[in-house]
Amino acid sequence: MFKSYTSNDNLLLPPCLGDFIPQNDPVRVVHRIIEQINLEKLYRRYSPQGCSAYHPRMMLQILVYAYLRNIYSSRRIEEFCRNDIRFMWLTGNVTPDHNTINRFRSSRLKDVLKTIFATIVKFLVAEGFVSLDVACTDGTKMEADANRYTFVWGKSIHTRISRIAEQLEEIWQYAESVTKQELRDSAPITYQDITPEKVEKALCQIDDALNGVDADRKMKAKVRRVRKSWPEQLRKYESQGKILDGRNSYSKTDNDATFMRMKEDHMRNGQLKPGYNPQISTNRQFILNYTIHQCAGDTSTYPLHMDNFHSLYGRYPDVSVCDAGYGSEENYLYAFRHGIETFIKYNNFHKEQKRNFRNDPFLSANFYYNEETDGMYCPMGQRMERLSDARRITDNGFVQTISRYRARNCKGCPLR
Repeated sequence: MFKSYTSNDNLLLPPCLGDFIPQNDPVRVVHRIIEQINLEKLYRRYSPQGCSAYHPRMMLQILVYAYLRNIYSSRRIEEFCRNDIRFMWLTGNVTPDHNTINRFRSSRLKDVLKTIFATIVKFLVAEGFVSLDVACTDGTKMEADANRYTFVWGKSIHTRISRIAEQLEEIWQYAESVTKQELRDSAPITYQDITPEKVEKALCQIDDALNGVDADRKMKAKVRRVRKSWPEQLRKYESQGKILDGRNSYSKTDNDATFMRMKEDHMRNGQLKPGYNPQISTNRQFILNYTIHQCAGDTSTYPLHMDNFHSLYGRYPDVSVCDAGYGSEENYLYAFRHGIETFIKYNNFHKEQKRNFRNDPFLSANFYYNEETDGMYCPMGQRMERLSDARRITDNGFVQTISRYRARNCKGCPLR
């Protein structure tokens, strides 16, 4: 009625683990590729002295295969190395513990991971699976593993510093009006050059000048109070400013994360969350390049992403395909200078295709412009005067020139 089985039966000859793994199993693909790539830079991360370490090629294989199966915990990877036949086949039936796995990916692999990634892509190119000629690039928002209520805002820091500078100037003016002589040769501190040391020195001067003078007791108490608190606060703001490094926000529990709106907004309230903006270039569903950015928009990431592509492969893609989020003068000029053919729409492309846009004569985009004479003409055909040129600098340092024109005489215009 039932087939018999014996759980504790011993085999006369031990079986080969590979016999239980199908030939088309993904673990064999991981093993075959990593066995063929050059890992010289990874080997240099090890010291020849001391106890021998687990082979880095084997450690890389179990880590890649674990990630392929959505296993990220080092303890779970250790458990699979003990119990899963595929991991046992990769390791040769040895079991690195979770501390070894963590040290490998955090210290050994950290600085060479991108190089190994590029080596695998080059291997796929040589095998004909992928091409570096065409790169399709897009970005997404990834929420950081950080508390969403641990924000630090750059504008808030600037406001607090300017408030300290304003109050310090008021105290200084009051002290000057009372003492008259002691602060005559000194100048008050402005927002531009405010530092903890200068504030501490200025408050010390004010405190010394007010001593022995018939001054307001509340003002004297305030000077003594802020003399202790302001320098410490400014040191804190200086430290936070260095972490911001030009950004508008960061998280206290993940200083690299910037607060931005995520694509998945379950509460539908536009809440800002700490996250990153990863950019990925693909070809034939294979990832060619990836970069992580701290800005919310995709436009400013394009030059840095393509520079990273060039550093990995020594060339730029012949063709770059992106959505309208990358369309800008800076990116078009960058691609032109590096010989990249672009298929990138600009932001107003779809808007310009609408009839209302094309038929609106008062939109500046519909004005006639003569490049040879630098002449802009209004809907009535009147040549407009060039008033000025304004410069705008992007986050990457690219300088845009914006020209402003105005009609000479609009009185009596029948189109008004």
